[in-house]
Amino acid sequence: MEFSDQNFEQDVLKASQPVLVDFWATWCGPCRMMSPTVDAIAAEYAGRAKVGKLNVDENQNMAGRFGIRSIPTLLLFKGGEIKEQVVGTAAKEAISRMIDKYLD
Repeated sequence: MEFSDQNFEQDVLKASQPVLVDFWATWCGPCRMMSPTVDAIAAEYAGRAKVGKLNVDENQNMAGRFGIRSIPTLLLFKGGEIKEQVVGTAAKEAISRMIDKYLD
């Protein structure tokens, strides 16, 4: 799922499920390393949580709004609020544990 400045409010902040947003950029090596992990998490949590990516170069409003200074940054939203944050790379298991805490 691709998030953007245009759909962020509806798809992330107003979502009824937990939403994991991967803030990334095409030129970022660690972001490319995290991409398969984020894709696997998206498949694993389909229907239970939303998982998507937001390109910081193309969507500077949202990156600025949430103070993204380093990428990759993963933010977990629930009820329109940031509940968890991971800066840098992370293991799939750690991300899964983070999401599991907020599943209904």
